[in-house]
Amino acid sequence: MATGETGFDDVTFDLVSVQYHALKAGHDYGQYVRDAENAGLDEVAEFFRTVMSQDSERAHQCHRYLAQLTSKSG
Repeated sequence: MATGETGFDDVTFDLVSVQYHALKAGHDYGQYVRDAENAGLDEVAEFFRTVMSQDSERAHQCHRYLAQLTSKSG
């Protein structure tokens, strides 16, 4: 495994990056849901909820992979 400037192997860094962005976006989508609801756009609000749920699952999957990688290296 290659190690970049971060000191982590590329795959670990990539998983952490995806996890971070999924969690960050999930926080932002909460506001998007409220904006759509306030505008009376229930279908759009539901779309944002779906995207938020997908990002949450993506973050959990990254966490599981990171745990696997950590247990293999430790």
